[in-house]
Amino acid sequence: MKQKILITKYSYSLSHAEFRQLLLAVAGDFAAVPGCQWKIWLIDEEKKEAGAVYLFDSDEALNTFKASPLVQSVLSHPALSNFDLRETDMVSEPGIITRAPVPVPAMA
Repeated sequence: MKQKILITKYSYSLSHAEFRQLLLAVAGDFAAVPGCQWKIWLIDEEKKEAGAVYLFDSDEALNTFKASPLVQSVLSHPALSNFDLRETDMVSEPGIITRAPVPVPAMA
């Protein structure tokens, strides 16, 4: 099973305080996404841009997430725009050396 990375970027029009409250309000929903091992939240307050890096267990888990009502609610939120979503595979071996938050493969 090949793990997948999803990298997102978008703009927001809320105040910084309102935006951070929104993130806290939805964090639990994202924590409950099946097949998502973790999500790292990103923000550039000067540019009013945000995004995330996700690690999914598989293509299937990522595709299920992208088709979910949770993703649709984000994409249709009136204060969020200019979405860029990119999927990629992960090379975990060098990531382990550089202390990336990736699972260590089981020894054979």
